[in-house]
Amino acid sequence: MTEESLQQKAAKIKLFIFDFDGVFTDGKIHYHDGNQQRKTRVFDVQDGLGINLARQAGIKTAIITGSLGFTVRDRANDLYIDILKAGYLYKVDAYREILKKLKIKEEETAYMGDDIIDLPLLCRVGLSIAVQNARPEVKEHVDMVTERTGGDGAIREAVEFILKAKGLWQDIIDDYLADGLSAKALRPNSQ
Repeated sequence: MTEESLQQKAAKIKLFIFDFDGVFTDGKIHYHDGNQQRKTRVFDVQDGLGINLARQAGIKTAIITGSLGFTVRDRANDLYIDILKAGYLYKVDAYREILKKLKIKEEETAYMGDDIIDLPLLCRVGLSIAVQNARPEVKEHVDMVTERTGGDGAIREAVEFILKAKGLWQDIIDDYLADGLSAKALRPNSQ
């Protein structure tokens, strides 16, 4: 795929859907003292700001993951993710529900994943993205592979690519150079 056609696909994006483990994280789960109830995941703060920048630009966000638990829900809430679909090992049903609810077309949707469970969605969306540390079988079937790995800036890289393709990146930079964004822009539920 040429850089120009990749940018054309990215310019159409209105919804960005993410897998969770391996995209928001490096895919590792740490259990404390063998206690499966006490596990941690590590997140990249720049990825978090990337989600906020996407929202600021009017792009809806969603997570579809096979994972369940407080960490997934808490991170989605922290970032004001529009829709969280947790516990979906077969992700196509959740994907269809999201598109229907938001009235968004497949070609207006980006999806980022890392493993073969993500292939059904990666082969449907308008812009398919794999993180650098994705499985080789996944990388073969996507439009774009990030330079950064999951949990280490891959989300931010992909969001910036989309915002640049939409011609919005310089406006965001200019807003920050002027005096920064209002708290409401970053936290839509604040008054």
